[in-house]
Amino acid sequence: MNLPVQTEGLTKRYGGLTAVRELDLTVRAGEVYGFLGPNGAGKTTTLRMLLGLVRPTAGTVRLLGRPPGAGRLAGVGALIEGPAFYPYLSGRENLRVLARYAGAGADRIPLVLELVEMADRAGDRYASYSLGMKQRLGLAAALLKDPRLLILDEPTNGLDPAGMADMRRLIRRLGASGCTVLFSSHLLGEVEQVCDRVGVISRGRLVAEGSVAELRGVTGLRVLADPLDDAAAHARALFGAERVRVVDGGLDLSVEPERAAWLNAELVGAGVAVRELRPRERDLEQVFFELIEKGTADVA
Repeated sequence: MNLPVQTEGLTKRYGGLTAVRELDLTVRAGEVYGFLGPNGAGKTTTLRMLLGLVRPTAGTVRLLGRPPGAGRLAGVGALIEGPAFYPYLSGRENLRVLARYAGAGADRIPLVLELVEMADRAGDRYASYSLGMKQRLGLAAALLKDPRLLILDEPTNGLDPAGMADMRRLIRRLGASGCTVLFSSHLLGEVEQVCDRVGVISRGRLVAEGSVAELRGVTGLRVLADPLDDAAAHARALFGAERVRVVDGGLDLSVEPERAAWLNAELVGAGVAVRELRPRERDLEQVFFELIEKGTADVA
């Protein structure tokens, strides 16, 4: 089965600067994939190489199973570094120009305008649009060819909170419709809310890849119980004081999650009322900075 996106050893050097370093990236069909990293990590350079806008120094790229060459971008839509349109034309007129250039049918224009919720403002001049509306029109343009793969570079960049929420909702809707979406971001909460899988890039190197849950990992158990002091005392007696912490009105235990049922029985048997007992995951922000630090150390 052809993967929508697959790179092997993808590298880009500018003189003595290595912007992207031996990147092996895989995006599966039908998923929303978040390409996460701080500003300057190499995200945009990678996306530009995928689309043939920048020539790699080394490595290979395949989109929808095709190597670089004629017809490579068939079935691919993209929005890189913000949209650019004729300011004196309306949104609809701009899309007509792009549709003719891309060989897309004019019958797609009403469909994509409806999809990005711009149908009621499509007759207004582009110059009158807010930043959020301009981003949505850019997304409509990327959808003109009815792509199987959509590549977006920081699609919420510069938007206010309402605009960011709208864009995340649109991306989720596209993913649910079967379109594969690859989008870059430096916002942790964004990828957590939207993505099926995440790749984390630091200093041009992919340092982790997986679902948000996989990246977080399970580090122990979280317990909410009454009375808390009795629960803590009993947990310390069972596991040792060094494996028990009282945090935010509950207990964080450095204990294998498989022992949850046994622990519940022990606490209840000791007269403790257990309100919640679940695996404890690391905070995504903590994971992100650990990975970025690791990536920095690896290339130092």
